[in-house]
Amino acid sequence: MSVSSLLLIPGECGLRLLHTSITVKNMDESIRFYTEKLGLSLLGRREIKQNNAEIAFLAAPNTDHRIELTWWRDKKDYLEGDQLDHIAFGVEDLDQTVRRMREQGVEVAKEPYTLGSSRIAFIKDPNGIWLELIEQKQ
Repeated sequence: MSVSSLLLIPGECGLRLLHTSITVKNMDESIRFYTEKLGLSLLGRREIKQNNAEIAFLAAPNTDHRIELTWWRDKKDYLEGDQLDHIAFGVEDLDQTVRRMREQGVEVAKEPYTLGSSRIAFIKDPNGIWLELIEQKQ
């Protein structure tokens, strides 16, 4: 299920998608990936002592949606892909974005392809989380 399919349906209960939480293996490495390679801004980072965890919130320009990174200090078992299906990001030029990601050493999980009126590709973050890149046709 894509993030876009979770958005509010008009006339429903008034829910807004606020953030997507990702369990990460290494907080510093994950923050670097999302800020340096995807261009998100770090909004804040703090300890959650009662859960023995640390969280960080990141933001992308032109959206109110936030990404929450969560590092659970006691978590030992981590199976790639179990923590989240994927997060979708809109891009203006898919080929240029995929080329730039590849140049930065980002793994391209699925090369660009056309689906309906969009072109789509998938990359992976350092935790193995699939990130969908969507270019809407004009």
